[in-house]
Amino acid sequence: MSGYHQQKHGGRSFRGRILKVIVWILGFCFTGYIIGPPLYWHTSEALVSRFSCPPCLCHHCSSHSLPSFSQGLNITSFTACMKNDPDMTGEMEKTIINQLSEELKLMESEATETQHIADKTLLETKKLASQYQKEADKCTSGMGTCEDAREKAEMALRTQQENTAMWELRARQKGWKDDHHHPLTTTKVFDNGQLRVNDIDHM
Repeated sequence: MSGYHQQKHGGRSFRGRILKVIVWILGFCFTGYIIGPPLYWHTSEALVSRFSCPPCLCHHCSSHSLPSFSQGLNITSFTACMKNDPDMTGEMEKTIINQLSEELKLMESEATETQHIADKTLLETKKLASQYQKEADKCTSGMGTCEDAREKAEMALRTQQENTAMWELRARQKGWKDDHHHPLTTTKVFDNGQLRVNDIDHM
């Protein structure tokens, strides 16, 4: 009997320990559920404030030392600066606007000048191209004129040679003799544009 009671008492003690462990776990979870979110947000804010950029100090800004916007100045920095500083006056805003206007006018002037140079270059190129085309047309026309003149000269020479050969032939048929040439005279006659050599007996 005593052994049975001891075993029963030991089982109750073991169950009590398990119950205590479960209670401790539940308490820890409940505590973490309540304290965890505020602790998390507090830690996050501390880290963000530690590693974030310093605020814009507008009182160090000066209207005489504003950098050029064309060199990559971030305009949003001035906007944020103006929001953070309630003492920002209209003079600073006017200065920024004037400088922006000057930069835009300068860029527009440069673009206009570049466009003017491009148009001038294009016009000169067109003039040169037109002049070269005229010279080429003159050369082509001159070549055509020379070719026509050459053909006319060849036709006239051919006609003259044919007439000369014909009159020489008639003269020999009528008894004309040329003592300074070989008894067998060679004459050149053009027949249908082709040169033909005729041997005429000395009469």
